[in-house]
Amino acid sequence: MFGALGGLLSQDGASRLLRWPRAEHFRQVATQNPRSVSTTAKNIPALPSDEPHWIQDLSMEFWNRLIGGSGSASSAVNKQPPPRHWQSLLHSWRNSREFDPSSQDHLRGYIKRLNELLVEEEKSSSPLCMNFCYEQQVFIALSKIGQAGSPGVIKECIAAFSTLIDNEDEEFLAQESFSQSLIGFLRKTGQKSHRSFEGEYVELLFSIAQKIRLSRDILPAWFTTRADEEGGRGYEGLCPQQKFAGITNKDDFPLFYLLIDYVHHEGRVGDFARTGLLYIIEAASTSGDLEKWIVESDLATLMASGLGALYSQLSRKLVVDYPTADPPTILVLSDCSSCPLAFGAESSTSEDFQTHLETFLSYLIFWQDVLEHCRSTEVKQTLLDHFQVLFLQQLLYPSLLESSDLDGGSSVAVLTYVRVVLDTLEHPDIIHLILSYLMALPDETKAASAPSSPSVAKRRKSLDLLNKVTEMDDKPSPDLFNLVDLVLTSLKSKSQQTVSATLKLISTILRKHHPYSISTLLKVIPVAADAQLRTLGAHNKEMELFFSLVGDISEDGDVSESYGEHLKDVLSLLESHPCSMKVLALKNSAFAGGAEDAREPENPKVRDMYTHTVHPNDPLLRSVVDLLKSFFSNTVETNLTLTAVIVDLATCSFMRPEGWLLFDPTSYEFDDSDDERDGDEWDQLEDVENELTSIMGDSDEQAYRRKEKKRAKDLKRANRQPRWTNTPPILQAIEDLVSQVQAYRRAIPDLDDKLSERKRAFQFTDELNDALLSSPLPQPTPPTRTSVLDSISAKNLMRPSSAHTPIVRSRQPSGGSGHSTPAPNSLVPTRSTISTPSPAHGISPSVGLARSPESPFNHHMLETTQRRIRVLRPGQAILHLPPPPEGESREGSVTGIETPPTMGDFVRVGGDFTLSHLLTNIMVLREFVLELGALVQVRASLFGDLRFA
Repeated sequence: MFGALGGLLSQDGASRLLRWPRAEHFRQVATQNPRSVSTTAKNIPALPSDEPHWIQDLSMEFWNRLIGGSGSASSAVNKQPPPRHWQSLLHSWRNSREFDPSSQDHLRGYIKRLNELLVEEEKSSSPLCMNFCYEQQVFIALSKIGQAGSPGVIKECIAAFSTLIDNEDEEFLAQESFSQSLIGFLRKTGQKSHRSFEGEYVELLFSIAQKIRLSRDILPAWFTTRADEEGGRGYEGLCPQQKFAGITNKDDFPLFYLLIDYVHHEGRVGDFARTGLLYIIEAASTSGDLEKWIVESDLATLMASGLGALYSQLSRKLVVDYPTADPPTILVLSDCSSCPLAFGAESSTSEDFQTHLETFLSYLIFWQDVLEHCRSTEVKQTLLDHFQVLFLQQLLYPSLLESSDLDGGSSVAVLTYVRVVLDTLEHPDIIHLILSYLMALPDETKAASAPSSPSVAKRRKSLDLLNKVTEMDDKPSPDLFNLVDLVLTSLKSKSQQTVSATLKLISTILRKHHPYSISTLLKVIPVAADAQLRTLGAHNKEMELFFSLVGDISEDGDVSESYGEHLKDVLSLLESHPCSMKVLALKNSAFAGGAEDAREPENPKVRDMYTHTVHPNDPLLRSVVDLLKSFFSNTVETNLTLTAVIVDLATCSFMRPEGWLLFDPTSYEFDDSDDERDGDEWDQLEDVENELTSIMGDSDEQAYRRKEKKRAKDLKRANRQPRWTNTPPILQAIEDLVSQVQAYRRAIPDLDDKLSERKRAFQFTDELNDALLSSPLPQPTPPTRTSVLDSISAKNLMRPSSAHTPIVRSRQPSGGSGHSTPAPNSLVPTRSTISTPSPAHGISPSVGLARSPESPFNHHMLETTQRRIRVLRPGQAILHLPPPPEGESREGSVTGIETPPTMGDFVRVGGDFTLSHLLTNIMVLREFVLELGALVQVRASLFGDLRFA
């Protein structure tokens, strides 16, 4: 033991300490009778006073450990409180110089040792050190030491305060003196914000807020209201603008403002600050004074301003791009190239943009969490009012209004930001506020709800006055130009980036917030409850049509497994749709005999939904049909989002697909001869039944038989396949695309072979990914940053899924909120939703395809990427393929077609594209038709879209 102590000292200090008589006597007594050590020690002389102070402290520590008997730290502390150590700390502090590194190091060592003693004592049952700290109020001196200390001293003081707060026996947080000392320390050190202790500093703030949440009785020690001019009476004397901004009372609740300073920070610091503030707002529901104080404070102004500041950091011009090192495989197999960056534009894959977007979304989710956990209606309404004025009216809508398709990316940026916001949020109140404002919908909920407190009434009045002032300034409002106008305009853009960003936004609104698209994005026609449904025969004929179209697109045999995968995906989409939840709940409760107990949706828009269909002259529908006409020349990403919009439009249970996607039942035509023949047969059967009834009388069995025969008659009539005259616009566009594929097949003799090779290429990608992911020898690879936008655009991208499913759209069903502030990384899913990565060997699947000797790329990739297809004017060849490179086969070249094409062979698409691009888009079309067939079948069984009579 003495040897270990000597190792901690210098040679001179150790020798002097060990020559001390007390030490030698100690050694002898401890060897003979350890129990008599404590008694004998009283008669042993003390250490000479001329020894250095640190040696005296160390010897006292050695003495304390020795008299503990076992030598353990915990038992020694139990016998000896730390007054000696505390006096040494105070002595060192009084004699230290503020900017002297040596003095600050000594202070840091003393405070660290004090904290170690307190932590070690937690294992014992006799908290002498903690009692000493409580009785002597050591936190007062700690606060003063930390306020003037170096970053290292501040960090140790934070650790000591955290230890005192975590103690459950002594109620430090309930003491006003403790709160005042700690707040003084926090205010002063917060001004010195340093990276070395910033994390611990915010965690200390979070610990206090957490304790307040768990024990509301300690709130008075940290929050006090003052009935002076700066408090309650002062608020009434403010002008409307000042009332809306709120008053600042930092002396009433300093902890509140200390947390607000960090809520907009990135990473762990921001997470702890936001969660701590969330706990305080949650505590307002049990304290009327705190609730009133928060409503009248500038909390809502600070939160909305912080959100606006983070939004302003996002790039005004954006180019949505994908990593060049690991692009999605489907884009590799098409004419995908990085868009050139215009002046001032930023790529969505850049590190700075991803950081800013993650921070903005984290703060946005914090807003949602506050609304979710806040039980105070007054606080919630105050926050929403400020969100509308300071964020929607002053930032988001002006950026929407100023966006342009000609400046190189501002329309793409604002459309993407609106989509990300709507795709991230789930809370019905904030979603209703955003979409009602941006789409210029009347806000009935705000008009119907009366303020429940005088403070909210005053805030609402100030809001109305501010809106009147804004209208007097002749500033544009959504009544003149709103989000719908921007969407419909952007769909006609010549920029594929703008069109793709617009379609993604439409898909998000239709999939997650379909009620808000009625009478805004969509012109609809209400459908009566007793409207005629499609018959079973019509359904069977439509399914035959879909499968025949798939066969005309690609002759690759069995599609059962691929179709089965689409059935699963579509079922998930339909069941998770917000409108479907109400219909399915009513249906299930009706079966259970309790339809009146079905849960009402939280969103009033969903409650007010009615059965409808798309108007034939709807502008959005016309734009979608126009984009379908140029399907093969569109970018693959545009086609994927386009097909997603069509599927999302048909997934709502209140949306009838008849008239725009499927044939209208009112236009069914049947063969008259079949009707007459069936009618004669049933009439003869009825005559026989009537004669038997007149002779033998009517019985229950005969009545049952007549009922069954009537059902069989109705079922047979329902199974008749009608003739169709007016083809729906979407289905007509798909049939035209299939005709184009047949024209390409006539012009390119090896088209089917190329399609089979493309299918095998996707299959090989899937098999390679599975092999790499299951490799038993993983190799470390440098971490790559995952794009936040990937998590959302991935739902509109397709990836290889199985051997029989070369392309499957990857979607995520919209579920409940369930967001948690301290987990911003949950916003960044893995890249496997876009293209399955290969962490085992650190290579991209697309790169692996090109390098593998067995890769199907080696058979056709070079030729398909160099053979270009371009539609020429009438009188010329339908396709023009430039000569292949030297050494390559000319098989498939149609530059020398001898038979002139007919007018029906001309394919009206714009631009030119490679054969590889054509093959990929044909496969996209094939999977899209299969998905539509699966959607129609699942809808019929889930929603009862058919009639059997």
